[in-house]
Amino acid sequence: MTAGHPVAGGPADWTPSARTVERARITDFARFAARRTGRDVTGGYHPLWEWSTQDADGFWAALWDYFGLPERPTGAPALADGSMPGSVWFPGSTLNYTAEVFRDRADADVAVVAVAEDTEPVEVTWGELRRQVAALAEALTRLGVRSGDRVVGYLPNGVEAVTAFLATAGLGAVWAVCGLDYVASAAAARFAQLEPTVLITATTSRYGGRPVDRSADVRALREALPTLAATVAVGDPAPVPGAVAWSSLVTGDAPLAPVEVPFDHPLWVLFSSGTTGPPKGIVHGHGGIVLEHLKHSALHLDLRAGDRVLWYTTPSWMMWNFLVGNLLLGATIVCYDGSPTHPGADALWRLAERLDVSVLGTSPGYLATCRKAGVGLAGDGKGTPARLGVTGSAFPADLQRWVAGELGPGVQVVTTSGGTDVATAFLGAAPNTPVRAGELSAPCLGVAVDAFGPDGRPLRGEVGELVVLRPMPSMPVGFWNDPDGSRYRAAYFGMFPGVWRHGDWITVTDRGSVVLHGRSDATLNRRGVRMGSGDIYGPVEELDEITEALVVGVEFDDGDYWMPLFVTTADGTGLDDALRDRIRSAIRRRASSRHVPDEIVAAPGIPHTRTGKKLEVPVKRLLRGDDPAAVLDPGSTDRPELIAWYAAFGAAQRERRAAAHDTGTRR
Repeated sequence: MTAGHPVAGGPADWTPSARTVERARITDFARFAARRTGRDVTGGYHPLWEWSTQDADGFWAALWDYFGLPERPTGAPALADGSMPGSVWFPGSTLNYTAEVFRDRADADVAVVAVAEDTEPVEVTWGELRRQVAALAEALTRLGVRSGDRVVGYLPNGVEAVTAFLATAGLGAVWAVCGLDYVASAAAARFAQLEPTVLITATTSRYGGRPVDRSADVRALREALPTLAATVAVGDPAPVPGAVAWSSLVTGDAPLAPVEVPFDHPLWVLFSSGTTGPPKGIVHGHGGIVLEHLKHSALHLDLRAGDRVLWYTTPSWMMWNFLVGNLLLGATIVCYDGSPTHPGADALWRLAERLDVSVLGTSPGYLATCRKAGVGLAGDGKGTPARLGVTGSAFPADLQRWVAGELGPGVQVVTTSGGTDVATAFLGAAPNTPVRAGELSAPCLGVAVDAFGPDGRPLRGEVGELVVLRPMPSMPVGFWNDPDGSRYRAAYFGMFPGVWRHGDWITVTDRGSVVLHGRSDATLNRRGVRMGSGDIYGPVEELDEITEALVVGVEFDDGDYWMPLFVTTADGTGLDDALRDRIRSAIRRRASSRHVPDEIVAAPGIPHTRTGKKLEVPVKRLLRGDDPAAVLDPGSTDRPELIAWYAAFGAAQRERRAAAHDTGTRR
């Protein structure tokens, strides 16, 4: 049995115009592919998607040539081995991410716009960015960095982080970064695994109008990284004794000479959130990321050289890597460091309007804040982006319709869902796909998404596991410190051998669109009825008195199932029986009586990952009685102090259950 989001019927909330489709880059690519293959893939999105997944070799080879990547060995396949895991891509081909970023760029055009709280935007041209990257690459070489060595950054979202990454990648060294939103212990839990040669760090930033001083964290981080040959300090080097000043390394006019590397040569290590144990180091290769990010930016977001992209993120999140990837097209990226709601709830939107961005990326949480604050998203109508990207958590249909109504029919509101695991999206939209609120328009090109039941058979119109049936070039090269690949295989291929199981519940509709229900290990399963937590959050968080909610389902060893709902309330509002009744009524009306929780609890806060995702699985484990030290890394959450509260609440609940059991009154 399934319950949750309806999956059939209803008109589209946004439909592309004929002019939009005709001018889209995806249309141009479809014609290129049709000429190349003799197959008609120009009849809309789904014929192109079907070809892209049925003929992976032909699709990815066509993309390589369409974007003019380096010449490949004659007769060599794009996909030499389609096994999962173990796929082999573009054997014999070499390239370099940094070389592709700077290929054919005009020096006078703007590459990066850097802006922080309470500062004016600073434009960095392609010529200046190239000069700084070349100078830093030469300096890193002098500091002992060689191909395969690791360079790590503890940096805010600014041009320095972009420069440091590109210089590292150009040398064939491996990059990893954490934002200053991470404390020293959280950064060290990631970086220490890599045994880095150089640390590039800042010590200060601003957030919410207040200065953030990380000097002590930098000192602690350096002590945790005994392999460092050097530390480079951005800004004032005085708080970092013995560090080399950044300003002294990015001067001069050294030639930019990126080293060509094999397709799967490690580019960076991204880390899992650390919410189910120590953070895993996920390694991606140069070639897979170059191809995947070109594909998504050009064909899904319809970006071109000179377009501007602002995606709100920190360097700690894969969306930072995704944002930087737009440089591969010659697009201008906006690096914003600070709060999206400072000095007001509309800050991010007004910044996007001021800088005339083509694509703005944000989260459902930020958009919900705008709605509650009465923010008018469209402003005066000038500088409105052509596309609004939304990712990071569930996007309720009613919120999506409000956003679309604010922006008007000229703006496509695009929901995407992917993962750090592949550094891109599995599901999203394109300029030639309709949009229905509460759904993701389609699987992305080249991504053979399906929904599987427990028996490994495809499902339609029912909730199933998100699986990927064929390899993607940006699937990990492997996990760090996993020499036999056992951890990698267990993470994705343990449930369905030879098939990537991502850990999300989805429903594939009869239209080919997809409804996302949340993490499969966090999905509510009450008396055999599976429900998505997002179906509960929507009606609850619309109530003016509620600021946020979190629901989990806890299975006990004796077969009991407990489904509490934790809420935080607006200032001056208490959680009384009348409000509890309103919450239950809203859930019954908008979802079903099955969705009504067993208990509604006032909580001191809702914990999230550093990228804003609610920590449903860790809270579930804390309530069940798992050791907090084994549940999550405190540095991975925005509110570490909440771990103890939820653990204590779970312990009290278990004591109540035990007492009730002893007296025979357990419900």
